[in-house]
Amino acid sequence: MPQLQDQPQQFDLVILGGGSGGYACALRARQHGLSVALVEKSKVGGTCLHQGCIPTKALLHAAEVADAARTAPRFGVLASLDGIDMPAVLDYKDKVVTRLYKGLSGLVSSAEVTLVEGEGRLESRPGHTPVVVVGDQRLEGRSVVLATGSYAKTLPGLEIGGPVMTSTEVLALDHVPQRVVVLGGGVIGVELASVLASFGSTVTVIEALPRLVAAEDEAASAALSRAFRKRGITVRADTRFDSVQRTDDGVTVTLEGGDSIEADVLVVAVGRGPVSDGMGYAEAGVELDRGFVVTDERLRTSLPDVYAVGDLVAGPQLAHRGFAHGLFVADEIAGKDPAPVQDVLIPKVTYSSPEIASVGLTEAAAREQHGDAVRTYQYDLGGNGKSQILGTQGFVKVVRLEDGPIVGVHMVGERMGEQVGEAMLLVGWEATPADVTPLIHAHPTQNEAVGEAIMALAGTPLHAHG
Repeated sequence: MPQLQDQPQQFDLVILGGGSGGYACALRARQHGLSVALVEKSKVGGTCLHQGCIPTKALLHAAEVADAARTAPRFGVLASLDGIDMPAVLDYKDKVVTRLYKGLSGLVSSAEVTLVEGEGRLESRPGHTPVVVVGDQRLEGRSVVLATGSYAKTLPGLEIGGPVMTSTEVLALDHVPQRVVVLGGGVIGVELASVLASFGSTVTVIEALPRLVAAEDEAASAALSRAFRKRGITVRADTRFDSVQRTDDGVTVTLEGGDSIEADVLVVAVGRGPVSDGMGYAEAGVELDRGFVVTDERLRTSLPDVYAVGDLVAGPQLAHRGFAHGLFVADEIAGKDPAPVQDVLIPKVTYSSPEIASVGLTEAAAREQHGDAVRTYQYDLGGNGKSQILGTQGFVKVVRLEDGPIVGVHMVGERMGEQVGEAMLLVGWEATPADVTPLIHAHPTQNEAVGEAIMALAGTPLHAHG
């Protein structure tokens, strides 16, 4: 055991975890003139930058390029797909991550954040804010922020290793497996299924719930399932996993009921759990619920001057939610009285092919809250010029209250994630369709589809039926 310092180092703010929530909090706190220690056991940027959002989306872009080459003759371009060079794909992915990591490291350094490398844990002190212990160092802050993120979960008895892997191991695959079973039809599962299918794998998705991406609007789930079937991806919803057996050729996946599937690889994508075990949280008096840190709407934990952000707090596990949490907490500690982050206003994008993008209430959730006052309109991308140029299908669905604001926007189609920014503004500002119809959407863009749907809801459809 290392000998601890007699006196802890003093800071205005000590942040445990350097992912999206932690580093955002650190940079904003420095803008407020606070002294900050940022503790990170691996690399600043956390899961999002190194094992999640960025590398996954790099692979998804490579998959998009593969699909473009495969379908080039449809557009009169003489090209073909000769195969996937996975080592080269990984090199491209790693270069993207490295460039962003260097940029982020430079930001943290130039902001004069004290970066403490090592695995930290919380240590209680009766009557005082807990200290963060890192090796032989003790860091004391007037406030402490817990930002230790999440990890890829598995199922009881399902051991990760070899041909059984989580999203983390998939990102290091140096070859394209011929047959893949993806266990889990949530966001991570369908994104990985989409990548591997584009690379040439035969993919089966197993989902225990009745539909894919069950948190999305039912219309979006149905559209994604149809698109996957057209791409040759087998979807087995409402189906439970029983066991897996490793074989000489890969794995045999057995489902409840006795069906089995032979595959080279089993990708376990059953969600992510909070990194709270072994961190000293419970011992210090931080209230936990199923491993998540319990907070109020201002992200305060059960201990005075201790906050929690990001995936550690139950809710949508999205990097930009953690980022928003980090900014909010820094502003809160600086006395700026910021508005709380509302989960319902956090935009979501599933970067599969096709993409799903949404913000606000689904139609079902809106009807549960508001009953018969809910009105919806679904504009088909078949009427959108740019979508036809791109060769994509899908829709924009807008949910509003009768004589009231827009409360949800749900979109399906290639590149529709780029439209979610306007959708978030519409829902966040509680705009009515009549507020939006005077706004001009450039032609030809997919963005026009948002305007068309809203004009229809306002009773003034142009290229759509009201």
